Amino acid sequence: MRELFFQVVPIVLILLVFYGVLRVLFFNPLLRVIAEREARTIGAKKAAEEAHKVATEKVKQYQDALKQARTEVYVEQEAARKKVLDERAVRLKEARAKAAAFVNAERERIAAEVLAAHREIESSITQFAALVARRVLQSTRPPSATPRDSR
Repeated sequence: MRELFFQVVPIVLILLVFYGVLRVLFFNPLLRVIAEREARTIGAKKAAEEAHKVATEKVKQYQDALKQARTEVYVEQEAARKKVLDERAVRLKEARAKAAAFVNAERERIAAEVLAAHREIESSITQFAALVARRVLQSTRPPSATPRDSR
């Protein structure tokens, strides 16, 4: 058994030394690289999440600013439209007043012309009646009368 012990002990010692060397030279650097990789991955994920949050916030701010700008534009457009409509209403009111004044003036002028025509007709109605009566009386003369006598 002693021989077996002396054969096994060096193998165990070689294995322990080999394990120690591998642990110091291979496993520890490998575990450090894996840990560093894990830390970088977690850091990159956190940085990506933070960048995503920042980008989301910027998109929200942009949309809010865009919405506010659209609202301002709509308010300005509505004010301009209202101003144009008010100006149009004022012009329409002025045009209607001018048209009404013109119509009234023309009605008065026509009424005055009609009145003048009535007065003229009334003043000349007796002359016209006399002329009509003379013509009627001349056309009722006997046929023996000569046309020269009728003049």
